[in-house]
Amino acid sequence: MTGTNQAADVVIVNGQVHGADASAGDATAVAVTGRRISAVGGSEIRDLIGNRTRVIDAQGGAVLPGINDGHLHFVESAVSEHGTLSVGSHVAGSWAEVVRILEDAAPANDGWIRAHGWDEAVLGHGGPEHVFGLRPESPLVAYDQTGHQLLMNETAARLAGLDSWTGGYPDGVVGRFADGRANGLLVDAAVELAGKVVPQLGDAELKECIVKHQRLLHSLGITSLTEPGLGPGGEGLMGGSSATRSLSLLADLAADEELTLRINVLLLFSSTGGANENDVRTGLAGDLPGSLRRRGISEDLLRIAGVKIFADGIPRSGTAWMSEPYETPCGHNHGSMVIVGNSDAEREQELRKIIDRIHEGGLQAGIHATGDATTDAAIAAIADAQGKNPRDARHYIIHGAFKDRETIARFQRHGVGLSTNPTIRSEAGALMKKILGAERFDGQQPLSSLLAAGVPTNIASDAPVTTPDWRESVIAAVTRDTTAGPGATDDPERVGFRQALEMMTIHPAWQDHSEDRKGRLAAGYLADLCILEKPVADDVRALRDNPTTHTISNGSLVYSAL
Repeated sequence: MTGTNQAADVVIVNGQVHGADASAGDATAVAVTGRRISAVGGSEIRDLIGNRTRVIDAQGGAVLPGINDGHLHFVESAVSEHGTLSVGSHVAGSWAEVVRILEDAAPANDGWIRAHGWDEAVLGHGGPEHVFGLRPESPLVAYDQTGHQLLMNETAARLAGLDSWTGGYPDGVVGRFADGRANGLLVDAAVELAGKVVPQLGDAELKECIVKHQRLLHSLGITSLTEPGLGPGGEGLMGGSSATRSLSLLADLAADEELTLRINVLLLFSSTGGANENDVRTGLAGDLPGSLRRRGISEDLLRIAGVKIFADGIPRSGTAWMSEPYETPCGHNHGSMVIVGNSDAEREQELRKIIDRIHEGGLQAGIHATGDATTDAAIAAIADAQGKNPRDARHYIIHGAFKDRETIARFQRHGVGLSTNPTIRSEAGALMKKILGAERFDGQQPLSSLLAAGVPTNIASDAPVTTPDWRESVIAAVTRDTTAGPGATDDPERVGFRQALEMMTIHPAWQDHSEDRKGRLAAGYLADLCILEKPVADDVRALRDNPTTHTISNGSLVYSAL
């Protein structure tokens, strides 16, 4: 047993403990005193049970460190889950079913119809043809599953000025019918046009969505997450859910002791396109970076960690920058970054300036890169910034793509982390295999190689792009199953359950600069735990039938299924 002999506040017994130090052996019990784990061990932990100790009998179920999702759009997920109508694949497997749901929808009090979740990977092309002419009496907006595009009906498009729109949109796409008329499809940076006219939810409505979603995440065993992008650049995204006021609402909840999730925030100064040094410089010089510190909010609860940069878009939109051509909506080409600039060289230089600003400001850069050329450019920019001013910045790539093994070596050499998303690879497998080709797709997310090289790698949901259920991320990482087919049993990039769990606990804690106090079950660590109904089975897919029974965050029981 490690810890003290003082009576504990909470003792968990009869568990299958994962994520403990090797010194704990085959641990079955955990004690919590105050906000920290006080002991991990076996039957001797019962000696810490006092008259006021809450005893939780795990009944053989797995006891895990609290799950830490290193890339979960918390407020956007809250709004999409609790404040919009779902047209996701679980309720609509065809455009006809999407149309039926939208036709039956009642407008909100402000007259708008808001929906979320359509996915071209499931439905195929043709969204504008189905949605543009719907519900002329009400403005309608339908956000896609990726967060990189949306559809508007003709009424909403007219409010956004699309009926008189000519030309393109920098780092984005305004979709058009064959006759040249705008068709209501907005992609990447162009989604800002919708953000200017779609009314934002009121503060009370938004807070209600946030509180509901916090309960949902706790019911999954999630105790920590990185919110990757709140700030002025989020004003036009998902009805303003990623705007600056969302950070203020989270701060209010923390100050009122209603926030029980630990949240690390990346600030967003530019939107999904058009990132530039000036926006970052202006943002870092403003009041936002120090706003939480001035309110005295604990950094272990709510912390501004760094700055999110959209360096490129996504392959299915043709806005990922690749070293080799791939299938885009405009034919096979390399794509390009969505950083400000008139050439690849200018955009690379602007990215270097942006990373320099963030690095000099003492913050962490989280760089969205889905193309291998973008990934390499981002690592080069980080290496350049680190060379000028060496410090433990823990800059990292979001999503990532790999031209060859040398890219992995550069991650390791320059201390760059990776936050990637096995469930996205799993759910979009068939489409991505077609877009990228089999060889390039098979090489996506080389998790085993990254871990072997010592690259701090976490796996995250990217909700609401996929479900926030961490079990799906673990299953996808272990099996490598995708919609293109089951994972090969000899796939060298498969990982085991223990490794996948570490990529959702201790590895994202590294990203948070908190691996010395979060992500393990060990004496002295923060008391964040997740208890499952059953032990972990040899077949990782059995996790789907192994729900959370208890979640403890900061020493408090925040969820119980009993």
